[in-house]
Amino acid sequence: MYFAALLARTEDGWEASDTELDDVETLADLADLAREATADYDDDTVLVFIEQEEAWFGVVRVDGEEDPRIYVSDAAAAARSSYGEILLTDEMLGRDPGADDTVADLDALDLDGTEDGEPEDSADDGEEEPVESGDAVPAGPLGDTELLADLGVPRKDLLGLEAGDALNSIADILGAAEVLEAVR
Repeated sequence: MYFAALLARTEDGWEASDTELDDVETLADLADLAREATADYDDDTVLVFIEQEEAWFGVVRVDGEEDPRIYVSDAAAAARSSYGEILLTDEMLGRDPGADDTVADLDALDLDGTEDGEPEDSADDGEEEPVESGDAVPAGPLGDTELLADLGVPRKDLLGLEAGDALNSIADILGAAEVLEAVR
């Protein structure tokens, strides 16, 4: 089960609204959705909370027209989720933007199964070489661990949060627990 909400900082404090991500296909779409939430306010800080119950959570911070800042609690778990895939950009994962890694990996293989430039007859010392995948998504936290530091959630505290209650904990620190609970 997923939960998604927007927290917009206003002159009167934080305002929360639940949001549907069905029409969001890219990070740019998500950032536009967040910016629309602050159209009526002078302070353009919006936090997008996304959570898959007990598996992972993500926070996207949008400040005006700046690029969104992203934190994901468990990248490997998020990669298995359609909403998580929105957050895990090529840049975050260290990939070339727009590259289709699967095709590139297949193109690098010769018909005999060796990679280009790899000798076909290598010495066999009886030990298997570890297989490394360019598509591997790291398990654990990924992204900007300082995105909430100026709001009272330092890196250490953010990294210590576990899926399930993390978004409530963050909202509590921000003074927005009640408004977040109202949209849950």
